[in-house]
Amino acid sequence: MKISFFLLFVLLMGPATALAFTADGCAAGECRDCHNLTKAEAAGLVGQPEGDVIDVQFSEVPGLWVVDLRQHDNIIPVFIDFSKQYLISGSIFKLADRADIAQERFEKLNRIDVKRVPLEDAVILGDPAAPIKIIVFDDPVCPFCKTLHEEMKKVVATRPDIAFFIKLYPLKIHPDAFDKAKEIICTKSPLLLEDSLNGKEIPPPTCETDQVEKNITLAEDLGIRSTPTLIMPDGRIVPGSKPADQIIEMVAEFLETVQTAEPAKKEGD
Repeated sequence: MKISFFLLFVLLMGPATALAFTADGCAAGECRDCHNLTKAEAAGLVGQPEGDVIDVQFSEVPGLWVVDLRQHDNIIPVFIDFSKQYLISGSIFKLADRADIAQERFEKLNRIDVKRVPLEDAVILGDPAAPIKIIVFDDPVCPFCKTLHEEMKKVVATRPDIAFFIKLYPLKIHPDAFDKAKEIICTKSPLLLEDSLNGKEIPPPTCETDQVEKNITLAEDLGIRSTPTLIMPDGRIVPGSKPADQIIEMVAEFLETVQTAEPAKKEGD
């Protein structure tokens, strides 16, 4: 009877070699069992001080670590492969639902305290007494803000427990936006805001207020540079126009987090 060269090799090497093919070995377990990346090593790979590396975790993407780096006022996620030869920065989409896992992580890492945002000047779309408040930084002549406005109307039509508190934040690229923002703040009229977003002329400012300047300063302090930008109830900053169903889904995530945290809080009381 002939014995293959491979089988003969295993038999000659004895038990030590055989163990490499059991659950104790890397080949039989998960790849992550055999890979390690410290903060110090990650810092060296990305060329930044170790103090700027906030955390290193295994990514949900097989074969990658996610490294959270401090960049100025933000924390950004980057990805390093197990070979430690490649760095990935930017969007990574999950094919199943087209979710951008890098963007989602960025939003979670850079939450703000929503109490930092005063709402006295806000234009309200929906029921002011709604328990779920979403803050929106809006430019009154921004085309993407117009798109979001229509989606927000769909949200409040189906979810009366959600209301949008709109902070007017005119961008310098729109020269006529400042005075329009000022008048909308004077009236706090969602209809006037809608007229402006639809390209209609609105009256010049009918009151004196420095709230527009305050909103611009606040937006810059929060790291908001574009419109529209939503701030979810849990402090996630979400830039760009989003469809109604996605906004409702983000609210559902927030509510699920709250419900999960409440039992733990009661146990600790």
